[in-house]
Amino acid sequence: MSSDVPDPTDVEARAIENVRIEDEMEQSYIDYAMSVIAGRALPDVRDGLKPVHRRILYAMHEMGVTSGSSHRKSSSIVGETMGDYHPHGDSAIYDTLVRMAQDFSMRYPLVDGQGNFGSMDGDPPAAPRYTEARMAPIAEELLEDIDKDTVDFSANYDDRLQEPDVLPSAFPNLLVNGSSGIAVGMSTNIPPHNLGEVIDATIELIDNPDATVEDLMEHVKGPDFPTGANIVGRDAIYSAYKTGRGRIRVRAEFEVEEWKSGRERIVITELPFQANKARLVERIADDVNEGEIEGISDLRDESDRDGVRIVVECKRGANVEVVKNKLLENHLERTFGVINLALVDGQPRVLSLKETLAEYVAHRREVVRRRSEYDLEEAEDRAHILEGRLTAVENAEDVVELIRNSEDRSAAKEALQEAYDFSTDQADHIVRMQLGSLTSMEAAEIEDEYEEVQAEIERLTEILESEQELLGVIKDELREIKEEYADDRRTSIVEDRGTVTHEDLIPEEEVFVVMTEDDYVKRMPMDQFDPQGRGGKGIIGADVKEDDRVATVFRANTHDYLLCFTNHGAVYQLKTYEIPEMGRTARGKSAVNILDLDPGEDITAIVDTDAFGDGEYVTMVTRNGYVKRTAGDEFDNIRSTGIIAADLEEGDELVDVEVTDGSQDLVIATEGGMTIRFDEDEVRAMGRNARGVNGIKLQDGDAVAGLVATDEGDEQALLTVTRNGYGKRTRLAEYRTQSRYGKGLIDIKTGDRNGPVTAVKAVSDDDQIVLMSERGQIVRTRVDEISTVGRNTMGVIVMDVEDGDAVASVDEIPAVAAEGTVDDESAAEGTGDDESAADGGADDEPTAN
Repeated sequence: MSSDVPDPTDVEARAIENVRIEDEMEQSYIDYAMSVIAGRALPDVRDGLKPVHRRILYAMHEMGVTSGSSHRKSSSIVGETMGDYHPHGDSAIYDTLVRMAQDFSMRYPLVDGQGNFGSMDGDPPAAPRYTEARMAPIAEELLEDIDKDTVDFSANYDDRLQEPDVLPSAFPNLLVNGSSGIAVGMSTNIPPHNLGEVIDATIELIDNPDATVEDLMEHVKGPDFPTGANIVGRDAIYSAYKTGRGRIRVRAEFEVEEWKSGRERIVITELPFQANKARLVERIADDVNEGEIEGISDLRDESDRDGVRIVVECKRGANVEVVKNKLLENHLERTFGVINLALVDGQPRVLSLKETLAEYVAHRREVVRRRSEYDLEEAEDRAHILEGRLTAVENAEDVVELIRNSEDRSAAKEALQEAYDFSTDQADHIVRMQLGSLTSMEAAEIEDEYEEVQAEIERLTEILESEQELLGVIKDELREIKEEYADDRRTSIVEDRGTVTHEDLIPEEEVFVVMTEDDYVKRMPMDQFDPQGRGGKGIIGADVKEDDRVATVFRANTHDYLLCFTNHGAVYQLKTYEIPEMGRTARGKSAVNILDLDPGEDITAIVDTDAFGDGEYVTMVTRNGYVKRTAGDEFDNIRSTGIIAADLEEGDELVDVEVTDGSQDLVIATEGGMTIRFDEDEVRAMGRNARGVNGIKLQDGDAVAGLVATDEGDEQALLTVTRNGYGKRTRLAEYRTQSRYGKGLIDIKTGDRNGPVTAVKAVSDDDQIVLMSERGQIVRTRVDEISTVGRNTMGVIVMDVEDGDAVASVDEIPAVAAEGTVDDESAAEGTGDDESAADGGADDEPTAN
């Protein structure tokens, strides 16, 4: 046998044990997790402290660095704590010391710091060699009576010293200052509270052990953060107190101030708890620069040692409510997730408000009991000594003679014990007495002290024998703490009136939306454009660049949710108020900030989602004459990048869109002046990715201009407007129904005078229309200004377009949306000639289907 083989009788060999590696890993991880949970990351429910906090405070207590002493270097405190109690990195200890000194982190700081201890801007503290600290007065209340055997002690890490397992804690520090920490598989996040409110709730629970969370909330209104701010709503607070978990919305405190020249500014004076002020200002500035927040002209941080002051200056004419809402949505409101997790008898538990206070009361009951026992023992020992002294004073001459005649001190003690039945302690004390203590005045003082000690013994005995007396002591001490340290609430609680959306703050009004071919877009209040007689040149509606031209104008309400269909067959969802409001002479804002349009992609049709109902369809027509119907519910969820509405063949474009109910007729009009009317049932419903079916046979060079949906017996008229500003109305009843995919009937003559058809609309006599030219001129006029004539006519002048300009887009304004009236003066501005309406009159010649 080789000599390298271990002898089975060897002690070390016998000590080796074979184990499964997964079992060893599991047990080791559990041991590690429990070490982190119980010894590092979670606070004790009794004193609200983690081990590192407790050790720092106890080390300062042992060093004598109390509120009445001078400040000591932080490095000295860190060194003592690390060397005696907390064998971890000095940076972790110093970070904890710093946080206990920050008045923006702790509701009631436990450390009185001197020097740079960081700021709300996230600035780091100075190195520990530069800062000084001592205990704050309220911290001493946590250690009060720790030397009276009130808590258990354990050996420190090297068995050289003893450290407390918990502090006596004269107030409920877990709730008052809160705590946060991440353990293994769990975390805690307890908000701070107002000291006076917590003490009142504790006394309420002592007086009424059956008190409910609702009863306790009569005293504890909610968390009270050191940085103030506002809590929105009470339901989340109740949930957190009832279950130990909840999500509380915390909103900054701000106000709107009138500023110079009628401008307004928002002044922020309090921030949500744990908000980084510098980062907040930076993020607001980034959103302003990126166009996420509009209406802000300047942003300044004017904070100083007196408090927070962030000034947000609004532009002239900006809607300050919209600016406030944007700031609230993204910056001035945050959620505090409450997890009331703490150690109870060494085990982590999620506690309700009542359970937390009950555990604290049980702790204080034990502390007061042990302290009373300690004080009672001390008082009884003192009374025993005083009894001996009184006996000695009464027999002063004999006692002096006896001591004088004794050979030594030990003999004197024995003689006194034998003569007066003194105990060893009494005899030792009398032997050490000075002769001056035997005077009659001294005797009176001893008698007074003895009576006081006897009264103290009676009081302590009563406390230990009566639960009510013991609880009364706890309440009295809590009231003293409240009288000394309580202050007013800093955090207000405001009612939750529901989520304030951007839309809620936008005035509801009718607007015109203009988009150019270069994708500039804007909205303008409709009431800026008074109706005028037909044939006018209109007024400027957009300052179009030389190489750009207007592509679309449409009417909308600021609260409308719009489906925007493009010539590329895509559809986007847009809220009207997201389009920037600008003046008539403004060019607009690039649409890439609002819609993700491709180069050359223009909006050609708008559908209001309010028009959708059950069983309705989105019916589309393309430039090359294809028509398709798709169920409206296929457009419910539209991505920000848009979705496909129609699959177009190469060279084709989506021209117009209507919402139909499945039983209507469709009227397709072409640029060449042709129209066809057929039942929409001839177009089967199909998916979004389908191309559609043929709707009209186009002549060479012709293209579809628009689409109208109508019903049998519809009293509306078909309004046709041409590129050169001419138009006419013809009753829809005059367009007879044909089969799909025919050439149709002549609608309007499109010669050199009229030019090709730009748009067709279904209108009523009381409606109005808006026309916009490619160069930005806009005209709003009443429909009844345009004569109703037959088909196959030339029409009348509707808009007087200049040479080189042309009508780009037309939209109807229903009578219910139209505001204002046409006065005689504006009506007289029209220059049209109704005689041209009679021009034409060719026979109707329907072509073969």
